Amino acid sequence: MKNFYTGIDIGTYHVKVVIAAPPETADLPMRVLGTGTAASRGMRHGYIIDKKEAARAVREALDRASASAKVKVSSARVSVGGIGLEEIRSSGELTLTPSGGIVTDAMMDRVLRESEKRATSRLTNRSILHCIPLEFRLDGAKIWGAPQGLQGTKLSVDTLLVTVLSQHHDDLIEAVEAAGVEVEGVMAAPLAAALVTLTRSQKVAGVVLANIGAETLSIIVFDEDTPISVKVFPSGSSSITEKIALSFQIPLPEAESLKRGGVIGSDISEKKMQVIVVSQLKDLYTLVEAHLKSIGRHRLLPAGIVITGGGSGLSSASEVARMVLRVPSQIAQIGYLPRSSSVDATWSVAYGLCRWAYGEDISGKTSTLGEVFGNAWDSLKQGVRSLLP
Repeated sequence: MKNFYTGIDIGTYHVKVVIAAPPETADLPMRVLGTGTAASRGMRHGYIIDKKEAARAVREALDRASASAKVKVSSARVSVGGIGLEEIRSSGELTLTPSGGIVTDAMMDRVLRESEKRATSRLTNRSILHCIPLEFRLDGAKIWGAPQGLQGTKLSVDTLLVTVLSQHHDDLIEAVEAAGVEVEGVMAAPLAAALVTLTRSQKVAGVVLANIGAETLSIIVFDEDTPISVKVFPSGSSSITEKIALSFQIPLPEAESLKRGGVIGSDISEKKMQVIVVSQLKDLYTLVEAHLKSIGRHRLLPAGIVITGGGSGLSSASEVARMVLRVPSQIAQIGYLPRSSSVDATWSVAYGLCRWAYGEDISGKTSTLGEVFGNAWDSLKQGVRSLLP
């Protein structure tokens, strides 16, 4: 087992790096050894437009985290987000004749690969990050729980393929490697955040995790402990800053400070400010509402919405979400970590990457996350179940 794990979250405004050590026992939190942040460069809507500038920002954040943790980082897990992240639904089926009618791990892997093949025509310029099984069927009947060991003639599966633009994926890896770090794995940012901010009971009941970034709003929806939808919208908290700047004809830095409540003695009343913030937040959550309607989960998520990302720091973020979506609402917290920790929910993606790496380590897996998902969502949970909040 490694002495420490590193997660790199490359956002539009900030690069965040978390270095964490394995806990004494699997049911305890990982120890955060150090963190580092730097202003992002060469980024737009979550994807890289200048690899050299992006690499400089990654190196800067890594240097700060390394100095804080007093370790040298040579490899890391990286998140991918931005508007290039999309979901595709697919399905696969095969006969169980080769295995004597028994559902084996190999047959499950084959049927998942078949679902990927069937989606090929919709994957132009795109790469599959994760293949997540939503439902297995044996001879047409839904399987509750793991299908391994059952007997039948035909195995079918419905899958959620989390995909990314191939160029964005490759640019991300090149930028991190140009900063002198080997990329051990890539995970969709919403999944990484979910690993450390959602409890199993929330995921079983039904919940949406919303990450309000600067230029993007990303969501992941869980039901019956399975991720059933991932969506990224090209709008984030910077739209609120821009609206404030235009409304009061003030510079963007001042508008950002006002939004965060950092300006004392301003001529602009807090009430006028809140009118704009609430209006813009309503617009963001209306996007979430429309998506939940499209997948048949509108007002059907008992665990409601959990909010993370930089925008979660706005005082009315949770209240407006509750008002628009009409479900329970709360600001995310990273499970287990003490409130005195320097790592809050805005670090959830980078910290979640560390948990993923540790989870694979203790479960003895050397596969990529896509392959872990390929062996069913349960396989990932087996490796990290004890790590979840």
